[in-house]
Amino acid sequence: MFLMARHVRKETGMRELCLAGGVALNCVANGRILREGIFDRIWIQPAAGDAGGALGAALLTWHQYLGRARQADGMKDSQRGSYLGPAYSNDQICAYLQSQNIPFNELSDEELREKIADLINAEKVVGWFYGRMEFGPRALGARSIIGDAQSPKMQEVMNLKIKFRECFRPFAPTVLRERVSDWFDLEQESPYMLLVAPVAKSRRRDMTAEEQKLFGLKKLLTTRSTIPAVTHVDYSARVQTVTGEYQPMYYRLIRKFEEKYGCPLIINTSFNVRGEPIVCSPEHAYLCFMRTNMDYLLLGNYLLEKKDQKPLEKDINWLKEFELD
Repeated sequence: MFLMARHVRKETGMRELCLAGGVALNCVANGRILREGIFDRIWIQPAAGDAGGALGAALLTWHQYLGRARQADGMKDSQRGSYLGPAYSNDQICAYLQSQNIPFNELSDEELREKIADLINAEKVVGWFYGRMEFGPRALGARSIIGDAQSPKMQEVMNLKIKFRECFRPFAPTVLRERVSDWFDLEQESPYMLLVAPVAKSRRRDMTAEEQKLFGLKKLLTTRSTIPAVTHVDYSARVQTVTGEYQPMYYRLIRKFEEKYGCPLIINTSFNVRGEPIVCSPEHAYLCFMRTNMDYLLLGNYLLEKKDQKPLEKDINWLKEFELD
Protein backbone atom coordinates (compact mmCIF):
# COMPACT_ATOMS: atom_id res chain seq x y z
CA MET A 1 0.00 0.00 0.00
CA PHE A 2 1.21 3.53 -0.74
CA LEU A 3 -0.03 7.08 -0.97
CA MET A 4 0.36 8.88 -4.29
CA ALA A 5 -0.47 12.36 -5.52
CA ARG A 6 -0.17 13.38 -9.14
CA HIS A 7 -1.13 16.50 -11.04
CA VAL A 8 -0.22 18.77 -13.92
CA ARG A 9 1.16 22.14 -12.89
CA LYS A 10 -0.85 24.89 -14.59
CA GLU A 11 1.95 27.41 -14.88
CA THR A 12 4.51 25.02 -16.38
CA GLY A 13 2.50 22.07 -17.73
CA MET A 14 4.83 19.69 -15.85
CA ARG A 15 3.46 16.27 -14.89
CA GLU A 16 4.37 15.68 -11.26
CA LEU A 17 4.22 12.66 -8.94
CA CYS A 18 4.56 12.57 -5.17
CA LEU A 19 5.11 9.20 -3.45
CA ALA A 20 4.51 9.29 0.28
CA GLY A 21 4.76 5.69 1.42
CA GLY A 22 5.12 2.01 0.63
CA VAL A 23 7.04 1.96 -2.66
CA ALA A 24 9.07 4.97 -1.54
CA LEU A 25 11.73 2.57 -0.30
CA ASN A 26 11.88 0.60 -3.56
CA CYS A 27 14.65 2.60 -5.20
CA VAL A 28 14.71 0.46 -8.35
CA ALA A 29 10.98 0.98 -8.95
CA ASN A 30 11.32 4.70 -8.27
CA GLY A 31 14.08 5.02 -10.85
CA ARG A 32 12.05 3.02 -13.37
CA ILE A 33 9.05 5.34 -12.94
CA LEU A 34 11.28 8.33 -13.63
CA ARG A 35 12.99 6.80 -16.69
CA GLU A 36 9.66 5.75 -18.22
CA GLY A 37 8.86 9.43 -18.70
CA ILE A 38 5.33 9.19 -17.34
CA PHE A 39 6.09 12.18 -15.15
CA ASP A 40 8.51 15.07 -15.64
CA ARG A 41 9.43 15.12 -11.98
CA ILE A 42 8.85 12.95 -8.93
CA TRP A 43 9.25 13.64 -5.21
CA ILE A 44 9.47 10.82 -2.67
CA GLN A 45 8.94 11.18 1.06
CA PRO A 46 12.08 9.53 2.50
CA ALA A 47 10.61 8.01 5.66
CA ALA A 48 7.80 5.79 4.44
CA GLY A 49 6.09 3.50 6.95
CA ASP A 50 5.48 4.15 10.64
CA ALA A 51 7.92 7.06 10.84
CA GLY A 52 6.25 8.73 7.87
CA GLY A 53 2.89 8.20 9.54
CA ALA A 54 4.14 10.10 12.58
CA LEU A 55 5.31 12.91 10.32
CA GLY A 56 1.89 13.01 8.63
CA ALA A 57 0.16 13.14 12.02
CA ALA A 58 2.36 16.05 13.06
CA LEU A 59 1.52 17.91 9.85
CA LEU A 60 -2.19 17.21 10.33
CA THR A 61 -2.06 18.66 13.83
CA TRP A 62 0.00 21.68 12.74
CA HIS A 63 -2.15 22.67 9.76
CA GLN A 64 -5.69 21.45 10.51
CA TYR A 65 -5.98 21.51 14.28
CA LEU A 66 -3.72 24.49 14.99
CA GLY A 67 -4.62 26.29 11.79
CA ARG A 68 -1.04 27.06 10.73
CA ALA A 69 -0.65 28.15 7.11
CA ARG A 70 0.88 25.85 4.51
CA GLN A 71 3.82 27.42 2.72
CA ALA A 72 4.51 24.72 0.13
CA ASP A 73 5.16 26.24 -3.31
CA GLY A 74 5.37 22.96 -5.21
CA MET A 75 8.95 23.66 -6.18
CA LYS A 76 11.09 23.81 -3.06
CA ASP A 77 11.48 20.77 -0.79
CA SER A 78 9.98 21.79 2.55
CA GLN A 79 11.44 18.73 4.26
CA ARG A 80 14.79 20.53 4.14
CA GLY A 81 16.86 17.52 3.20
CA SER A 82 15.30 15.53 6.06
CA TYR A 83 17.88 16.88 8.54
CA LEU A 84 15.25 17.04 11.28
CA GLY A 85 16.97 15.15 14.11
CA PRO A 86 19.10 16.29 17.05
CA ALA A 87 22.38 18.16 16.72
CA TYR A 88 25.33 18.44 19.11
CA SER A 89 27.44 21.58 19.37
CA ASN A 90 31.22 21.52 19.36
CA ASP A 91 31.12 22.48 23.04
CA GLN A 92 28.92 19.47 23.83
CA ILE A 93 31.15 17.14 21.81
CA CYS A 94 34.32 18.49 23.39
CA ALA A 95 32.85 18.08 26.88
CA TYR A 96 32.06 14.43 26.12
CA LEU A 97 35.54 13.71 24.72
CA GLN A 98 37.29 15.37 27.66
CA SER A 99 35.09 13.62 30.22
CA GLN A 100 36.14 10.25 28.76
CA ASN A 101 39.81 11.21 28.25
CA ILE A 102 39.49 10.51 24.53
CA PRO A 103 42.42 11.80 22.40
CA PHE A 104 41.41 14.14 19.55
CA ASN A 105 42.61 16.96 17.30
CA GLU A 106 40.56 20.11 16.76
CA LEU A 107 40.26 21.35 13.16
CA SER A 108 39.03 24.59 11.63
CA ASP A 109 36.35 24.29 8.96
CA GLU A 110 38.91 24.61 6.17
CA GLU A 111 41.34 22.19 7.82
CA LEU A 112 38.49 19.75 8.25
CA ARG A 113 37.64 19.66 4.55
CA GLU A 114 41.29 19.41 3.51
CA LYS A 115 42.10 16.64 5.97
CA ILE A 116 39.06 14.48 5.32
CA ALA A 117 39.47 14.81 1.53
CA ASP A 118 43.07 13.63 1.89
CA LEU A 119 42.03 10.70 4.09
CA ILE A 120 39.39 9.58 1.60
CA ASN A 121 41.93 9.72 -1.22
CA ALA A 122 44.31 7.64 0.92
CA GLU A 123 41.61 4.93 1.08
CA LYS A 124 40.85 5.50 4.74
CA VAL A 125 37.39 4.81 6.13
CA VAL A 126 35.99 7.79 8.03
CA GLY A 127 33.03 8.08 10.37
CA TRP A 128 31.35 11.43 9.65
CA PHE A 129 29.24 12.94 12.44
CA TYR A 130 28.28 16.53 11.67
CA GLY A 131 25.17 18.69 12.14
CA ARG A 132 21.58 17.63 12.66
CA MET A 133 20.80 13.93 12.35
CA GLU A 134 18.78 12.65 9.41
CA PHE A 135 15.11 11.70 9.80
CA GLY A 136 14.36 8.44 8.04
CA PRO A 137 16.16 5.21 7.16
CA ARG A 138 19.03 6.66 5.10
CA ALA A 139 22.24 8.34 6.19
CA LEU A 140 22.40 11.53 4.14
CA GLY A 141 25.70 13.09 5.18
CA ALA A 142 25.12 13.83 8.87
CA ARG A 143 25.62 10.34 10.37
CA SER A 144 27.55 8.61 7.58
CA ILE A 145 30.55 6.40 7.00
CA ILE A 146 32.42 7.71 3.97
CA GLY A 147 35.16 6.49 1.65
CA ASP A 148 36.57 6.62 -1.88
CA ALA A 149 34.15 5.34 -4.52
CA GLN A 150 37.06 5.07 -6.99
CA SER A 151 38.87 2.45 -4.88
CA PRO A 152 38.50 -1.14 -6.17
CA LYS A 153 39.00 -2.50 -2.65
CA MET A 154 36.76 -0.15 -0.66
CA GLN A 155 33.55 -2.12 -1.21
CA GLU A 156 35.01 -5.26 0.29
CA VAL A 157 36.86 -3.42 3.08
CA MET A 158 33.82 -1.48 4.28
CA ASN A 159 31.53 -4.51 4.15
CA LEU A 160 33.80 -6.90 6.01
CA LYS A 161 35.57 -4.56 8.45
CA ILE A 162 32.87 -1.99 9.15
CA LYS A 163 29.43 -3.42 8.37
CA PHE A 164 30.31 -7.06 9.18
CA ARG A 165 28.28 -8.36 6.25
CA GLU A 166 28.76 -9.98 2.83
CA CYS A 167 31.68 -8.49 0.91
CA PHE A 168 29.83 -8.05 -2.39
CA ARG A 169 27.21 -5.52 -1.26
CA PRO A 170 27.68 -2.21 -3.10
CA PHE A 171 27.37 1.17 -1.43
CA ALA A 172 25.62 4.36 -2.47
CA PRO A 173 27.35 7.44 -3.87
CA THR A 174 26.81 11.01 -2.71
CA VAL A 175 27.40 13.29 -5.70
CA LEU A 176 27.32 17.06 -6.09
CA ARG A 177 23.89 17.99 -7.49
CA GLU A 178 25.37 20.01 -10.34
CA ARG A 179 27.58 17.09 -11.43
CA VAL A 180 25.13 14.18 -11.19
CA SER A 181 24.38 13.95 -14.93
CA ASP A 182 28.11 13.74 -15.69
CA TRP A 183 28.34 10.48 -13.78
CA PHE A 184 24.85 8.95 -13.92
CA ASP A 185 21.91 8.83 -16.33
CA LEU A 186 19.96 11.13 -14.06
CA GLU A 187 18.95 14.75 -14.58
CA GLN A 188 16.89 15.52 -11.48
CA GLU A 189 17.95 15.71 -7.87
CA SER A 190 17.81 12.67 -5.59
CA PRO A 191 18.42 14.10 -2.10
CA TYR A 192 17.06 11.12 -0.18
CA MET A 193 18.96 8.30 -1.90
CA LEU A 194 15.70 6.87 -3.27
CA LEU A 195 16.46 6.68 -6.99
CA VAL A 196 18.51 4.02 -8.74
CA ALA A 197 20.09 5.27 -11.96
CA PRO A 198 22.52 3.77 -14.49
CA VAL A 199 26.15 4.80 -14.28
CA ALA A 200 26.97 7.02 -17.27
CA LYS A 201 28.39 5.02 -20.19
CA SER A 202 31.47 7.23 -20.25
CA ARG A 203 32.31 6.00 -16.72
CA ARG A 204 31.75 2.29 -17.39
CA ARG A 205 34.32 -0.38 -18.09
CA ASP A 206 33.44 -3.34 -20.31
CA MET A 207 34.33 -6.75 -18.95
CA THR A 208 36.93 -8.72 -20.89
CA ALA A 209 36.20 -12.13 -22.39
CA GLU A 210 38.19 -13.75 -19.57
CA GLU A 211 36.22 -11.86 -16.94
CA GLN A 212 32.93 -12.91 -18.55
CA LYS A 213 33.94 -16.54 -17.94
CA LEU A 214 34.38 -15.99 -14.21
CA PHE A 215 31.79 -17.37 -11.80
CA GLY A 216 30.26 -16.32 -8.50
CA LEU A 217 32.01 -13.75 -6.33
CA LYS A 218 34.99 -13.48 -8.67
CA LYS A 219 32.72 -12.27 -11.45
CA LEU A 220 30.58 -10.18 -9.13
CA LEU A 221 33.58 -8.29 -7.75
CA THR A 222 35.02 -7.48 -11.18
CA THR A 223 35.54 -3.74 -11.70
CA ARG A 224 32.74 -2.37 -13.88
CA SER A 225 33.35 1.38 -13.80
CA THR A 226 35.68 4.14 -12.63
CA ILE A 227 33.65 4.15 -9.39
CA PRO A 228 33.56 0.41 -8.64
CA ALA A 229 32.63 0.68 -4.95
CA VAL A 230 29.20 2.13 -5.83
CA THR A 231 28.47 0.34 -9.12
CA HIS A 232 25.99 -2.55 -9.01
CA VAL A 233 26.34 -5.66 -11.13
CA ASP A 234 23.92 -4.16 -13.69
CA TYR A 235 25.91 -0.89 -13.90
CA SER A 236 23.43 1.01 -11.74
CA ALA A 237 23.82 2.92 -8.47
CA ARG A 238 21.53 4.21 -5.71
CA VAL A 239 22.26 7.91 -5.97
CA GLN A 240 22.15 10.72 -3.42
CA THR A 241 22.59 14.26 -4.70
CA VAL A 242 23.73 16.95 -2.29
CA THR A 243 23.61 20.75 -2.31
CA GLY A 244 25.05 23.34 0.04
CA GLU A 245 21.67 24.53 1.27
CA TYR A 246 20.84 21.95 3.93
CA GLN A 247 24.16 20.18 4.62
CA PRO A 248 26.83 22.78 3.73
CA MET A 249 29.85 21.12 5.34
CA TYR A 250 29.21 17.77 3.67
CA TYR A 251 28.73 19.50 0.32
CA ARG A 252 31.92 21.52 0.73
CA LEU A 253 33.86 18.39 1.67
CA ILE A 254 32.88 16.72 -1.61
CA ARG A 255 33.67 19.89 -3.54
CA LYS A 256 37.10 19.93 -1.92
CA PHE A 257 37.57 16.28 -2.84
CA GLU A 258 36.74 17.10 -6.45
CA GLU A 259 39.07 20.11 -6.47
CA LYS A 260 41.97 18.04 -5.19
CA TYR A 261 41.34 14.64 -6.73
CA GLY A 262 38.97 15.15 -9.67
CA CYS A 263 35.95 13.17 -8.46
CA PRO A 264 32.71 14.91 -7.32
CA LEU A 265 31.34 11.92 -5.42
CA ILE A 266 32.18 9.69 -2.46
CA ILE A 267 30.80 6.57 -0.79
CA ASN A 268 28.06 7.25 1.73
CA THR A 269 26.76 4.47 3.95
CA SER A 270 24.92 4.67 7.24
CA PHE A 271 26.93 5.13 10.42
CA ASN A 272 26.16 1.79 12.07
CA VAL A 273 26.94 -1.90 11.79
CA ARG A 274 24.41 -4.37 10.46
CA GLY A 275 21.46 -4.79 12.79
CA GLU A 276 22.04 -1.57 14.72
CA PRO A 277 20.22 1.75 14.29
CA ILE A 278 22.13 4.71 12.86
CA VAL A 279 24.16 6.44 15.58
CA CYS A 280 22.62 9.54 17.11
CA SER A 281 24.90 10.97 19.83
CA PRO A 282 28.68 11.43 20.07
CA GLU A 283 28.77 8.52 22.52
CA HIS A 284 26.99 6.22 20.02
CA ALA A 285 29.37 7.30 17.26
CA TYR A 286 32.47 6.69 19.37
CA LEU A 287 31.28 3.24 20.41
CA CYS A 288 30.62 2.24 16.77
CA PHE A 289 34.00 3.69 15.77
CA MET A 290 35.80 1.62 18.39
CA ARG A 291 33.90 -1.60 17.68
CA THR A 292 34.80 -1.56 13.98
CA ASN A 293 37.91 -1.12 11.87
CA MET A 294 37.11 2.47 10.94
CA ASP A 295 40.32 4.47 10.57
CA TYR A 296 39.12 7.92 11.66
CA LEU A 297 36.10 9.53 13.31
CA LEU A 298 35.02 13.12 12.81
CA LEU A 299 32.77 14.48 15.58
CA GLY A 300 31.88 18.05 14.67
CA ASN A 301 35.25 19.78 14.31
CA TYR A 302 37.12 17.12 16.28
CA LEU A 303 39.06 14.35 14.53
CA LEU A 304 39.92 11.06 16.21
CA GLU A 305 42.43 8.55 14.86
CA LYS A 306 42.00 4.89 15.74
CA LYS A 307 45.63 4.26 16.62
CA ASP A 308 45.47 6.93 19.32
CA GLN A 309 42.54 5.32 21.11
CA LYS A 310 42.57 2.96 24.07
CA PRO A 311 40.79 -0.34 23.22
CA LEU A 312 37.37 -0.88 24.75
CA GLU A 313 37.20 -3.15 27.77
CA LYS A 314 34.71 -6.01 28.22
CA ASP A 315 33.17 -5.55 24.79
CA ILE A 316 34.01 -8.88 23.14
CA ASN A 317 30.57 -10.36 22.46
CA TRP A 318 28.70 -7.28 21.17
CA LEU A 319 28.35 -8.66 17.64
CA LYS A 320 26.23 -11.52 18.97
CA GLU A 321 23.54 -9.01 19.96
CA PHE A 322 22.47 -8.52 16.34
CA GLU A 323 21.33 -11.02 13.75
CA LEU A 324 22.48 -10.85 10.13
CA ASP A 325 20.08 -8.87 7.97
